[in-house]
Amino acid sequence: MVQLTLTDTDAATLKKALETYLSDLRMEIADTNTHDFRADLKQEESLSRRLVEQLRTQASRD
Repeated sequence: MVQLTLTDTDAATLKKALETYLSDLRMEIADTNTHDFRADLKQEESLSRRLVEQLRTQASRD
């Protein structure tokens, strides 16, 4: 397991970057016609959503 130690500023910046990426990724998924590529993008979306949720959860504990 990999662990990162982030400052509050680092975590907020990473969360914002992931949220921006998710917005762009949703548009990319909608515009993709290739089934395999779309499946890969959906996996990236799922992972990114989990990371954002972990960052939110951690921020609310602090």
